[in-house]
Amino acid sequence: MTAMAALFFVLNCTIKTTLLATLASPTTSSTSVIDEIRVLADTTSGRICTDADATALASTDFGGNVSVVGARPAAVFYPSCPADIAALLRASSASASPFPVSARGCGHSTRGQATAPGGVVVDMASLGRVADSSGRLAVSVDGRYIDAGGEQLWVDVLHATLVHGLTPRSWTDYLHLTVGGTLSNAGISGQAFRHGPQISNVHELDVVTGTGEMVTCSKEKHADLFDAALGGLGQFGIITRARIPLTLAPARVRWVRLLYANAAALTGDQERLISEHGALAGLMDYVEGSVLTDYQSLFASRPSLSSFFPDANDARVAALANEAGGVLYCLEGAAYYGGAGDTSAAHVDKALEVMLRELRYARGFAFVQDVSYVKFLDRVRGGELELRAAGVWDVPHPWLTHFIPRSRILDFAAGVFHGVLRHDRAMGPVLIYPMNRGKWDGGMSAVFPGEEEVFYTVGILRSAVADGDLHRMEARNAEVVRFCENAGIPCTQYLPHYETQEEWAARHFGPGRWDRFVQRKRKYDPKAILSRGQRIFSYPLVD
Repeated sequence: MTAMAALFFVLNCTIKTTLLATLASPTTSSTSVIDEIRVLADTTSGRICTDADATALASTDFGGNVSVVGARPAAVFYPSCPADIAALLRASSASASPFPVSARGCGHSTRGQATAPGGVVVDMASLGRVADSSGRLAVSVDGRYIDAGGEQLWVDVLHATLVHGLTPRSWTDYLHLTVGGTLSNAGISGQAFRHGPQISNVHELDVVTGTGEMVTCSKEKHADLFDAALGGLGQFGIITRARIPLTLAPARVRWVRLLYANAAALTGDQERLISEHGALAGLMDYVEGSVLTDYQSLFASRPSLSSFFPDANDARVAALANEAGGVLYCLEGAAYYGGAGDTSAAHVDKALEVMLRELRYARGFAFVQDVSYVKFLDRVRGGELELRAAGVWDVPHPWLTHFIPRSRILDFAAGVFHGVLRHDRAMGPVLIYPMNRGKWDGGMSAVFPGEEEVFYTVGILRSAVADGDLHRMEARNAEVVRFCENAGIPCTQYLPHYETQEEWAARHFGPGRWDRFVQRKRKYDPKAILSRGQRIFSYPLVD
């Protein structure tokens, strides 16, 4: 999000004037890189800036916990088309000392993953700012898909498709992220149990590889690159276009939140809702959950959240929290209806009646709202605006997200929610929601638990607001990791962060997956140019 302040930076600069002015007095540390890319002045219509403000901005991200000095690139590149990106990558590949290149969308990474220390950061939003950018969001009504530029925001994808009564099936919780950014990770939300992550909902990609080759790929054409790029953490290419399948769009959503006194009841009900069999199968289009380790602080910091529970007065919630040992759980569900779909309000009413009768939530703590489909999907935006107004949005975010096998989720809950995070001052949500492994494609680069049919996403999404918060929260994260290691709970990081290649190989990928990842790297980015901010590979490549 911090990148948005720079989206209109240097718009009025002409190509040659901007380039020559910025190259006239480069800093000593960036001179060699700038010399290498000087040729782009004649071969592309992109812009290059070494301005201190531009490079400083490209050194920061949503996590807010990396050194601006250590992450500073030599230059920021503003491409006018994918061919400009290809030329940049060819320039690096041809260099005797290939310089790092990273694509930056909204800068929503949390550990400097989109930085390019000493290299070049590609400002992807520039692709959508050129005069002829209308084709960067193109809907095919007959084909039921949208071609979306990698720089496009998911919220804009939503509005472009709704004009035609259509919508993608799988989303992220926060829509103000880029298409290329989420597809380079996985893209998960409460719809993933049914439709899989966003990477499981792509027909075709345009990718610029680390060698500067522009490739259109799919499951039928250049399938290895297609699988590599999806969930590939930016290691194999920069996604410049994605073809995303669409379905008929609903108009309304019955949005349900239920409070629970224990993790076993919550997870049991979540698993019934995501199952393809049983009385509750298919009732919800969205299933998620959260953990309230300090419900009073969380409600106080988020008026929109507390307003969802108008009848849950403090005394009643406090009594439930006391019964739960100080930790509450919330199941969040949504049922879509109306619009171009064939689900009626009466059908949803009946489904909710069955669900509220069957589930094991704390009686008297069921809350339902009826909202538009757009309001539901873009719900996090309201919370963002609240936090911005309070001055607590642009702060460090030491997030930690794990995939946990179903068989160990209650052990994790006991040790982390009722242990490590007990009484932790809540500045940000803790999410817990189930995934069906069968909806994930093991051929793609994303790593997920492969042994059990159901696994859980647990996101500890804290904001460091006060002095000392960042250190305390990072210490809590380390404690969570140690607890899992000591308890023998296998954890796979989502939005992973490790410091060394050895850690990535052993702790994240494992032998088989790591070997495949390395093979793909050697094929599509043999000089380790792309996304060195991930700290997976360095140049020259080693196994």
